[in-house]
Amino acid sequence: MSTLLAPTSSEPSRGGVAQSRGLFDRAILRQALGGAFVKMDPRVQAKNPVMFVVLVGSVITFVEACAHPSTFTWSITVWLVLTVLFANFAEAMAEGRGKAQADTLRKMRSDTEARRLRSDGSEELVAAALLAKGDVVVCEAGDVIPSDGEIIDGIASVDESAITGESAPVIRESGGDRSAVTGGTKVLSDGIVVRITAERGQTFIDRMITLVEGANRQKTPNEIALTILLSVLTIVFLPVVVTLVPFGNFGGASVDVVILVSLLVCLIPTTIGALLSAIGIAGMDRLVQRNVLAMSGRAVEAAGDVQVLLLDKTGTITLGNRMAANFFPVGGHSEQELGDAAQLASLADETPEGRSIVVLAKEKFNIRGRDLGPAHVFVPFTATTRMSGLDIGARQIRKGAAESVKRWVGDAGGSVASDLDEIVERVSRAGSTPLVVADGSEVLGVIELKDVVKQGIKEKFAEMRLMGIRTVMITGDNPLTAAAIAQEAGVDGFLAEATPEAKMALIKKEQEGGKLVAMTGDGTNDAPALAQADVGVAMNTGTTAAKEAGNMVDLDSNPTKLIDVVEIGKQLLITRGSLTTFSIANDIAKYFAIIPALFVVAYPQLNTLNVMRLHSPQSAVLSAVIFNALVIIALIPLALRGVKFRATGSAAILRRNVWIYGVGGIILPFIFIKLIDLVLVALHAY
Repeated sequence: MSTLLAPTSSEPSRGGVAQSRGLFDRAILRQALGGAFVKMDPRVQAKNPVMFVVLVGSVITFVEACAHPSTFTWSITVWLVLTVLFANFAEAMAEGRGKAQADTLRKMRSDTEARRLRSDGSEELVAAALLAKGDVVVCEAGDVIPSDGEIIDGIASVDESAITGESAPVIRESGGDRSAVTGGTKVLSDGIVVRITAERGQTFIDRMITLVEGANRQKTPNEIALTILLSVLTIVFLPVVVTLVPFGNFGGASVDVVILVSLLVCLIPTTIGALLSAIGIAGMDRLVQRNVLAMSGRAVEAAGDVQVLLLDKTGTITLGNRMAANFFPVGGHSEQELGDAAQLASLADETPEGRSIVVLAKEKFNIRGRDLGPAHVFVPFTATTRMSGLDIGARQIRKGAAESVKRWVGDAGGSVASDLDEIVERVSRAGSTPLVVADGSEVLGVIELKDVVKQGIKEKFAEMRLMGIRTVMITGDNPLTAAAIAQEAGVDGFLAEATPEAKMALIKKEQEGGKLVAMTGDGTNDAPALAQADVGVAMNTGTTAAKEAGNMVDLDSNPTKLIDVVEIGKQLLITRGSLTTFSIANDIAKYFAIIPALFVVAYPQLNTLNVMRLHSPQSAVLSAVIFNALVIIALIPLALRGVKFRATGSAAILRRNVWIYGVGGIILPFIFIKLIDLVLVALHAY
C-alpha cells in the first residue's frame, strides 16, 4: 500500500523535525553567549589544540599585565580572551540550533500509556517508557503509538506530521514495506497490533534528539585529520616565534613575552581552529533541516565524497506511474475513434494509468464525460484476463495486454490488423507499455503508457557528472525498457531486472574500484545493499530492517532526496576547505603586517615589506590581534550557512578557493588591519 505522503520538493518541510529558527534567533543567541563562557573550561579547550594555545597565551599575558601593567598588555589580554570567547560562541551557536530542534522533539515524548498484550491475549496498561523490545501493543483510532515498532496485524491511517511536518496522513499495514511505525505518531482510523522493535531509550526520537543536540558528536576522520594538521602548524610556529627573540636582540630590538604571544596567536591558524567544530555541527543541522536523520557525522562527510549514485527508477527518476502519452490507431481507424473508446474503457479505472487515459483523450479531442445510461457494466481488471473495460448495451470495449486482447478478439470471431504487432513492438522498444484497445471484434489501436521522467532530473544528473559523480539507474524493467528510460533521463548507466543480489554485486564492484557508493531503499530486500553502501539512505516509510541497515533515514520518504544529501555533504567539505584556505592566507598577511613593523628600526631593510606603514610596533601587534578576533565573528554566518554550493568539478572548486578565499584572505587583513591601526591612532591609544 503506497503512502498518501508524497512530497516532491527538496525544500525543508514546514514543521516536524525540520523546523528551524533564524540564524540569529534571540533565544539561541542568549544560550550561545552563556555557552561561550562555560566552554572557557580548560578541559573543554584542550579538545581544540589551536584555541587551547590561545587560552594559555591569554593567561601568560594576564600574568604579565598584572606584573607590568600597561594599556598595551591589558589590551592584548582582553582581545586574546575575546578570541577564545568568539570561537566558543561560534560552536555554541551551532549547538544551540540543534538544541532548539531537540526541544521540539522532546515535546513529542509524553507519558503515553500503552495497551500491552499479555500472553493469554488480555490487555494491560503500562507506561510507554517501560516497553521492551518484543512487546506487543494494541493501538486504535486516537491512540498515540507508544514506541517504534512493526505492525503485525491490521491497517490504519497514521498522522506522522510530528515527524515529517507533513499534514497528510499515511497508510500503515501489516506485511510488506509499509509496516514500520514510529513512536509519537498518532493513529487516526481503524486499529493495528504493533510489535515493539526498539530497546528502551533507543527509539527513533531518542536517537534524533541525541543527534541534533550533538551531545555525543564525535569528530569525523576528515575533521580529525585537519585538527592534526592545525596542531602541527601550531607546533611549527612555536620555535619560529621563539627564534625571533635572539634575532631581535641581535639587532637591538627587544621582543617581550606579550609581543611573542601575540605574534604566535596571529600566525597559527586560529580562524579555522575557531570555526572547525561549528562547521561540522552546522553541516549536520542542514541535513536535519531537510528532514534527513544521519546516524553519524561520518555519513555526512561520506556523502560529500560519493562518486557513484545508485538511484531507483520509480519515484526517483520517473514520477512513479506510467502515464498515457499517445494513441496509435490501426486497421484504418482514426485516432479520435481510438481515444473515444479508450476513455470509455477507462472511466471506472481509478489507477493513475486509467486516469491519465481519460485526461489524454479529453486534452487531445475535447472528449468529456458522457451519460452512459443505465445499461452499462464496468469490467474490472483481473490478473487472469489482464484486461478491463466497459459493456454498454450490445457494445463491448476492452483495453489490456496485447496478447490478451488479441485472444479476446479472436474468440469473438474478429481479426487483428496487420500493423498491430509492429506498433506494439515499437512502443515496447521505446521503453513504454503498450495497451491494446478493442471494440467488439475490431482492434482500434494502441495506447502508449510512458514512464514520465521527472522535470529537471536530466539537468541534475548533468550537474552530478560535472562533479565527477556517476549515476546508475536501478530498475526491475527489462534491458530494452531500462535502456530507453536511462537515455531519456541522462544517467550514466543502468542495472536492469535488478535483484538484491545484483545490487550487492554492483556496489561491491564499484567499491573494489576505490569508489564511494550511495543508494536509497525502503524494503527488507534493500537492507543488505543499504548496509554495504557507504551512504545508505532508508525511507522512513520503509521497513525497520531497511532503516536499521542504512546510515541515514529520510523522514519525507522522498527517493530524490539522495541527490540533496550528496549536495549537503559536498557543501560541508567545501565550506571546511574554503575557510581553511582563508585562515592560512590570513596568517600570511598578518605575518607581513607584524614582522616589518616590529623590526624595521633594527633592520631598516625590512621597511620594503612594511607596505601598510602601521603607526608603531605596538599598534601593529594590537591591530593584528583585534582583526584576528573580529574575523571569527564575521565568518560565523558563513560557517553556519555554508559556502554556497555550485555543481562544478574539483578543479573549478580549487580555483574558486584560491581566488576568493586565498587571495581574498591575503588582501582583507591588509585593509582591515590598516583601518584598525588608524582607529587606534585616532583614539590616541598609540
